[in-house]
Amino acid sequence: MYKINSGNHTFDVTLNGTATTGTLNGEEVVFDLAQVGENAFSLIHNNKSYTIQAVKTDYANKAFTLMVNGHEYAVNAKDDFDLLLEKMGLSTQTVHKLNTIKAPMPGLVLEVLVSIGQVVTKDTPLLILEAMKMENMLKSPGDGKVKSIGVKKGDAVEKNFVLLTFE
Repeated sequence: MYKINSGNHTFDVTLNGTATTGTLNGEEVVFDLAQVGENAFSLIHNNKSYTIQAVKTDYANKAFTLMVNGHEYAVNAKDDFDLLLEKMGLSTQTVHKLNTIKAPMPGLVLEVLVSIGQVVTKDTPLLILEAMKMENMLKSPGDGKVKSIGVKKGDAVEKNFVLLTFE
């Protein structure tokens, strides 16, 4: 079973062999779904035909953008496993929220690559720190917004010195 959320509607979809059935607002529905091309599908329900094109797919997060008869919809899906974890108060995805970035070793700040107020995502280059004659690119381990920068180009820092803080 899948729980499909399109913002305004939630669908419980169950695939039963060759017939596709499900519920919409508690009512049983039967429909035909066929793939007609790469990322293109034809759906027939209650003698009405719908052309569906997958515009954007994010399988890891089960998030999709679909074009249905010329109208775009953002759709999220959850399977039985996702629903069970949600019921237990757990999550399949954890977002690493940033608080601070500290110097991993003593060194010299060669360049600061971000500015205050900048929103960063995982793996965004933050600054270059020279240590033991090697340049080390420090990247963001998660998502955040730069609140303050505790260093500038040319500053010498000790291990665990707070380089950046995040909101």
